[in-house]
Amino acid sequence: MNRPRIAIMLPKLSHYGGVEGFAWRLAEALGQEYDVDFICARQETDPPDGVTVRCIGRPFLGKCVKILWFALGAEFVRRKSNYDLAIGLGNTICQDILRISGGPTRIFWQHSIRAYPQGFARTWKMIRRRFSPANNLILAIEKLQIHFSGQIIANSHMVRDWLFKAFPDLNQHCVTVVYNRPDLIRFAPCTLSQKQSARAKWDIPQNTQVIATAGTNFMLKGIRQLIATLVHLPEDTLLVVAGGRHPGRYIRYARRLGVAHRVRFLGRVDDMVTLYQASNLFVLLSFYDACSNAVLEALASGLPVISTTTNGSSFFLPPERTVDPAIDPSQLAQKMKRILAQNKPSSFTFPDHVPSGLDPYITAVKAALALKNPATNTAEPS
Repeated sequence: MNRPRIAIMLPKLSHYGGVEGFAWRLAEALGQEYDVDFICARQETDPPDGVTVRCIGRPFLGKCVKILWFALGAEFVRRKSNYDLAIGLGNTICQDILRISGGPTRIFWQHSIRAYPQGFARTWKMIRRRFSPANNLILAIEKLQIHFSGQIIANSHMVRDWLFKAFPDLNQHCVTVVYNRPDLIRFAPCTLSQKQSARAKWDIPQNTQVIATAGTNFMLKGIRQLIATLVHLPEDTLLVVAGGRHPGRYIRYARRLGVAHRVRFLGRVDDMVTLYQASNLFVLLSFYDACSNAVLEALASGLPVISTTTNGSSFFLPPERTVDPAIDPSQLAQKMKRILAQNKPSSFTFPDHVPSGLDPYITAVKAALALKNPATNTAEPS
């Protein structure tokens, strides 16, 4: 009997990035049991063994054209290839299973705009968003994919609730929640010797209190607010920022506050394991995050974590460690001091009743294939 053919659709095949890393691991897992094609517009890494890449390329034009090119191109390949099952992970039109990892665009606008200063900057940002051809195309694609998806999987309860708010007519029974699960072998509490080695690698003095954060969009991740907390923290406190590009304005801001020597912008970090090991506290002041992988990795690494009420992975934090993203820096600093004074590692395990990781996706795929063809547990090509 021929193995069922499955398509995974995402604009980029890569290891770097939350959804990209998840897509690669999902393709690897499904490839052990099914014939898997990875439909993408850009390939940055090799696929898992046994997975075929269907790269449709992308034109050297603006963002709007690139989005439309992939949405239409992926749909063309999906229809032409007669897959038994299609899984959409990005801006695609039709799929049997749709994974929502970023939340609805209009809800994102509603929360993320608070990251911008009130006045002209905030107003101009909203005008640009509302009149952007690319954004309006994304809004149209979201409506189509919600309508043309058999099953929707949200990566946090918060994203699920945002979906119901954005699409009131959405059938709640077709939406399930499956959290990301970090590699609990790689990300685990470290020993004292591992912490010392990690600090040596990152050239961090052993007696320093290290606050870590991560993100590519510094404005959205509250980096300005975090820098401001250093004014209220002891001199031996260091803020390290993983990810992002062009930190110039934040370095200048730190200089104005007199704390530039206590902030390090690391750029892209491939070895997050040792960065967590070198740290005492992880803080993510995100104004909007569907479900931050970095928060889950930090928790698994034994770090105490503070994050925001607009981050889906705050589901795993106690209320006293969940804050409004616009919290006053002095109040946040007091909370940090109390946690750092405890000086003890945390322990974290996923609750058994909360679906997480890849297994629920494998189960969903099997169920969808069985529903299409109960007799053979495969689907007839259409």
